[in-house]
Amino acid sequence: MRTASAIRRYRDEPVDDQTLERCLRAASWAPSGANQQPWRFVVLRSDEVRAVVTAAAKRAWAEMQGFYRLTVPDHRADDPKSRVLRAMAEHMHVGGGAPVLVLFCVQPQPGASDLQQGASVFPAVQNFLLAARGQGLGAAITLWHSLCEDRLRDLVGIPDDWQLAALLTVGWPRGRHKPVRRKPLAEAAVIDHWDQPWSVGP
Repeated sequence: MRTASAIRRYRDEPVDDQTLERCLRAASWAPSGANQQPWRFVVLRSDEVRAVVTAAAKRAWAEMQGFYRLTVPDHRADDPKSRVLRAMAEHMHVGGGAPVLVLFCVQPQPGASDLQQGASVFPAVQNFLLAARGQGLGAAITLWHSLCEDRLRDLVGIPDDWQLAALLTVGWPRGRHKPVRRKPLAEAAVIDHWDQPWSVGP
């Protein structure tokens, strides 16, 4: 988990079906409300679907650049932020050209809010990510599907009563896995009260 960071650049090398199936099977072991398992994992392989995803990814990057006023740093800039921005730009430019695309869908359960629905699908996403990392793969969660949802529904045949939760890009990393950078635990965990940071003592 400590080295399961988002990987957005991949080698031009296919992921074999057996490796991918282990990730999908791990996703299927996730917990869900009342064990309903209200999910469907859609592996996207057709050129037509990938083209739709690529167009959505490029649009997402253009919108991000405008909203956040982002520019792609020169290749000589080697600080962490510059490297991340270059990786993001490349990731979104390639889009559907990633070795593997997996769309996670969830069937809403009666009486559950959107946030509660997510509790029954995002553990499956995390299981997939960890299984991918355990086999040396890299992966990243995207929300590109939100910019091409109608077309995806049409091409894939997704019923109207299913929600699209996340789109993962997956492949063999170009580079290496690195430890994740996170805020101190005392800023994320508290005891009993919102203003009482977690502490194990002196």
